[in-house]
Amino acid sequence: MIQILKVLSEIWKSGAGIIVLPDGSLKLENYQLVPNEILKAAEQIFPEIEKWFKSWECASGIDQTMQKMVYQSCGWQSNPKLNEWICSEIEALMLFIEWQETLAKNGWNDIYEDYRQYENDASNVMKKKLHESAVLYANQNR
Repeated sequence: MIQILKVLSEIWKSGAGIIVLPDGSLKLENYQLVPNEILKAAEQIFPEIEKWFKSWECASGIDQTMQKMVYQSCGWQSNPKLNEWICSEIEALMLFIEWQETLAKNGWNDIYEDYRQYENDASNVMKKKLHESAVLYANQNR
């Protein structure tokens, strides 16, 4: 089975992007940058990709922050402001590592698998603290 996040990560790493249009449909920007084999793989699992994007539609700010942190740390999508924060706030970096360790203890051992299914009360407390730290940092460094 082709992993959705593996295909999406290859699209993002190629320099292309996927945006959700107002009508809910997806648009692949800069598709010419994506290798043909990745385009073919994406086409084969397009309904699953759509479903995955829809699963993030109502995500809280906390969950969006965590998604960005995971994608930044995996090298899938660059986020300079997030990178600046996590590199300057060692406590936040350590908490992010602890959050990942908690998910790993819950069974998350593949970065191409959606981490949300491995969250629990402990990881939720950590991600809330991370989000609060990110917001505080952003507000202090405008």
